[in-house]
Amino acid sequence: MSKKLTALIIDDEEFARENLRMLVEEYCQDLEIVGVAGSAKAARELVDEYNPGLVFLDIMMPGEDGFAFLQSMTDRKFQVIFTTAFREHALRAIKENAIDYLEKPIDIEELQKAVTKAISQASLGVKGAAITEERLNKVLQEIVLHNSVEKTVVPTKDGLAIVKNTEIIRLEAMENYTMIYCVGGKKYMSSRSIKAFEVRLDSNMFFRVHKSHIINIAHHLKEFLRNEGLIAVLSDGSQVPVARRKLQEFLDKIENIG
Repeated sequence: MSKKLTALIIDDEEFARENLRMLVEEYCQDLEIVGVAGSAKAARELVDEYNPGLVFLDIMMPGEDGFAFLQSMTDRKFQVIFTTAFREHALRAIKENAIDYLEKPIDIEELQKAVTKAISQASLGVKGAAITEERLNKVLQEIVLHNSVEKTVVPTKDGLAIVKNTEIIRLEAMENYTMIYCVGGKKYMSSRSIKAFEVRLDSNMFFRVHKSHIINIAHHLKEFLRNEGLIAVLSDGSQVPVARRKLQEFLDKIENIG
């Protein structure tokens, strides 16, 4: 009997981890799940401990996402199968760059095909380094261009964060950088300019009220005050100035919300 290929499952959602583990155990007899992790930090510890041949990796995780995790593995020896809820364009980008993925909810037949391919490559000595930085960057560019309606990719000093647009409260320009404030007190400093974010964000959800500020008017605008200047009050209690030249357009946007 040949030795099974070992694998890790990395996903921040417990249900997703356990569901994938169950599917592998039932339908992929030549694969052995040796560990599961809910974060990139925990995943690195498991990689060091088990030296797996394969990693099932969720792309969209809070904090350090799947791309950042891979970029942190400088001597990567394992193969990768992404698990993702991304939409059609991003999925096509992943496929065109020869990176295997499983779309959530995971289809059993697709799972078996991906695992069979991974086992075949392992038998030929194919290592995870085949997923180059160039390929990852191409995928990332496609996600930014075509998946921005629901999520935004935020380049940070630590890697990348992929954030649901509904969770972004506001963006603030800080010279050539942008600070993104999110629900739960999370915030990200990005090297991308606020203009670069403006052209990618959904204009039905976000509005640039000032040269230094973009706010989420669809989900986080709570009040508009005129008593001391023109002020937008947001769900986290922050107060953002509204430029007088933007006022009428801002009011028109508010009237069309919903």
